Amino acid sequence: MGHADFLVAFSPVTVQPAPLPKDTPKDIIAEVREAERCAAVGAWRAASAMLRSALEKTLNANGYDEPKLVHKIDSAAADTVITDARKQRAHDEVRVLGNDVLHDAWRAVDETEYDLSHLYTQRVIEDFYDSRAQVEATLKAKGRIK
Repeated sequence: MGHADFLVAFSPVTVQPAPLPKDTPKDIIAEVREAERCAAVGAWRAASAMLRSALEKTLNANGYDEPKLVHKIDSAAADTVITDARKQRAHDEVRVLGNDVLHDAWRAVDETEYDLSHLYTQRVIEDFYDSRAQVEATLKAKGRIK
């Protein structure tokens, strides 16, 4: 039996992709899909970092240019693009977890933590891109976009 007779790798996608609005920019979709590919092989830490990145890219794309993600999230809530409840979840489930992965001492991240981060990243993206015309009007009124 030769080496070609052995299965070298098998990585089926086992994580359900988040439904994202049709107006979501391709780079943000790509970031979320990469997080999902990481999660599909149990790389929860990497997936969580990618979701934090997707959240920040979403805010950046919509004119939130504050230097820190914490302030971008707060500003989106102040502008009423996301609710106060969503703001809190974006902080607790996405930003803090992503910061833990990127900046703190190593610790395991489990599937439940990833799932919450995935859910609330998807929801913030929906807030910005599901009713895009309405959101753009708000962002223009707040001076976020032209």
